[in-house]
Amino acid sequence: MTNGNDSEQRNSEQEPVTFVDNRKIDPETGDVREPAAESAAGPGPDAGNGTDSIIGTAQGAELLADAISKELAERTADLQRLTAEYANYRRRVERDRKTAIDTAKAAVVTELLGVLDDLDRARAHGDLDNGPLKSVADKLATALHKQGLEEFGSEGEPFDPTLHEAVQHEGSGHDPVIGLVMRKGYRFGERVLRHALVGVTDGVADAATADSTKASDADAGANKQ
Repeated sequence: MTNGNDSEQRNSEQEPVTFVDNRKIDPETGDVREPAAESAAGPGPDAGNGTDSIIGTAQGAELLADAISKELAERTADLQRLTAEYANYRRRVERDRKTAIDTAKAAVVTELLGVLDDLDRARAHGDLDNGPLKSVADKLATALHKQGLEEFGSEGEPFDPTLHEAVQHEGSGHDPVIGLVMRKGYRFGERVLRHALVGVTDGVADAATADSTKASDADAGANKQ
């Protein structure tokens, strides 16, 4: 009967023992050994995949950068458009607010034009030369002028049909000017609150021409006699 020790002995005699010298320095020469397996095998099948991977990564980075730049340009354009729309909105609101304020002021001032007419008649009769009523009239006129009220329509001004309403006209009608003011006109800013009621006559040049013509006719009549 064969025991286990004899079996192990026969197996060890049949299988040779191989030793691999993995020392990096040759003990006999002292030189550094080159890895035989790597030098013999050469570059592996995946050696070119590293370069392809680097190229693919660079292209991906460029595409990502282009996408980010495009997105940034779109967002910038949106922001500029919103900023412009908000600026236009603010200007429109401010314009509407100013228009509403001017309209309210003009409505109040229009109601006071009758009072100004009464004060003008009192002034024409000499009732505002002195006394407490003169002070009140001056303060009222100053306050209304500060708010933007302006009067127009004085004798000698050129006639303007957009500002003046002529109720009588004397002369030939060339170069008409205001000869008589029956009621002053008022405007508030660019808004005409009331046209001036005037009488129109010829200008200085036309009047001089008319006088010269009359004098010539008179001289001609005298010579005939």
